[in-house]
Amino acid sequence: MSNRRRFFGSLFAGAFAVPTWKSLSASVPATEEWDLRWVNALRGEHRQVFDMGGVAEGQLRVVKNWLNGHNEVFKLRDNQLVAVVGLASKGFPANAADALWEKYPIGERWQVRDPATNTWAKRNVFTSAAAGTPAYANSVPSLVSRGVIFWQCNNALRGIAGDIATAVAGNAEAVYQELRAGLLPHVRLVPAHTMLVGLCQEVGCTYEAIM
Repeated sequence: MSNRRRFFGSLFAGAFAVPTWKSLSASVPATEEWDLRWVNALRGEHRQVFDMGGVAEGQLRVVKNWLNGHNEVFKLRDNQLVAVVGLASKGFPANAADALWEKYPIGERWQVRDPATNTWAKRNVFTSAAAGTPAYANSVPSLVSRGVIFWQCNNALRGIAGDIATAVAGNAEAVYQELRAGLLPHVRLVPAHTMLVGLCQEVGCTYEAIM
């Protein structure tokens, strides 16, 4: 084989090579601010990242159904599966503690009503279903107990803070710090939603958009 043919053969082979997490990890440093090494731990028989455009009533049922389907068909336990739910601007309310709902007009701004009062919610209705009720299976606490990972996009959080600060005549940076501190304990804050969707796919997660 001529040198010219060997050169083009190696060029095309490199173009179609699939990068591994090992080769990508060097470009994702574990800094004090952003330790993304948890992505490398996404290992299971089946893995999926759910790109959630929002968390309107019933949308989290999709994640529950995904888990249940694998439990039933493949006889896999939840700890043999990986489900990651990515939330940005529209999904932020599901990641917010009750104290944020009480202080800021989250229910009104995101058009979320409390089913108990039919008024704009002043609590996180995605975490409030009582254990043992039909609604609990579709709730955030139920999914977290089954190992589901939730994230919050930091870029979106800063935009949300600016919008809320304008609405309440507050300081955007102060509101941002309060929103960040008021995320539910299980929520992973990530630098950019789109970045994490890509990283999850690079470590073998299939992708589903739920809008």
